[in-house]
Amino acid sequence: MKFDEKLIEDYLRKWQEILRLRDWDIKYEMINEEWRKTGDIKIDMDDKKAILMINNNNPKQTNLEGLVIHELLHLKLWGMDQMIEQLINSVFGQDENDPKYTFAYNQFMKILEPTVEDLSKSFLTLSGENKEISFGRIQELVDKEIRKNAK
Repeated sequence: MKFDEKLIEDYLRKWQEILRLRDWDIKYEMINEEWRKTGDIKIDMDDKKAILMINNNNPKQTNLEGLVIHELLHLKLWGMDQMIEQLINSVFGQDENDPKYTFAYNQFMKILEPTVEDLSKSFLTLSGENKEISFGRIQELVDKEIRKNAK
């Protein structure tokens, strides 16, 4: 699946306005190489600039509007995200091999990602053009299981 760049631009501007991110300079970049993520956002808080990165090679998310919303919500929550990461670092250090650090960081991410995804689905339901929820990652597992059992 390849995403339509005109739609990306339209969704980016629409949701930048809705999420009150008007004072940010945001652009998108298509990733056409192999990449494990469907989307990401890189943020420069000092200059209020961000680049939304979108996997155009093999995305797991099939709802482009939902993907844009999800990544922009990460921008909206960036200050809180960074505060919690700094708290984890100050309490547990930054050694990724330390089980205490790993536990704390993983617990944070297990809360952050589903929360952002739930908010994305909510916004999509309220104001999205395509309200269909993407089953990308889990559907891929089901398809793989079906192929495995068909042999």
